[in-house]
Amino acid sequence: MGLIWIVVLGAVIGTTWLFRDRIRRRTVPGRLRPGNPLPDFEAVGEDGKPVSANDLRGRPSVLLFVRGSWCPFCNKQVRNLTKFYKEINESGARLILLTPKPLETTRRVADFFDVDFEFWMDESLHVARQLGLLLDTGVPRDYESEYGRDTVWPTSLVVDAGGTIRHTELSRFVADRPDPEKLLRVVREL
Repeated sequence: MGLIWIVVLGAVIGTTWLFRDRIRRRTVPGRLRPGNPLPDFEAVGEDGKPVSANDLRGRPSVLLFVRGSWCPFCNKQVRNLTKFYKEINESGARLILLTPKPLETTRRVADFFDVDFEFWMDESLHVARQLGLLLDTGVPRDYESEYGRDTVWPTSLVVDAGGTIRHTELSRFVADRPDPEKLLRVVREL
């Protein structure tokens, strides 16, 4: 009888996890599909001054929407990018991380991994809402008091020098992140 309960409990947990995963699964918002112009948006640069999507024109850019330094998957993503960021930059592209979290916290993570990314902040999640990348109640309860409840859905965009989206990748689930080698290949093709 004990084995049956273990099997039933495992099935319930597995089904619950699968259902949760399907709820969190996203499709690429229409305005972020490859071939479309990058919608204009405004964020804040590391120097505290406004920056916008129009500032990206003139050279290719890789934009990564990350949840913040509290997220172990985002930290792993930054760590994985350390192997490729120089090649992305040497290919002529800018590498920009957009985060709703304080820049000094995010910059600390990048400094720890010794990478030179640009950071743009979307503290109010206005950009995430505008682009269809808001993740409602995506912050774990342990961090809600410091970071709020909502965050951004992990996403990567490669935009050409003219402002056209050439590659869009939404994480299939919150633990999934884009392959940095794939981002580099897309940048090199530009």
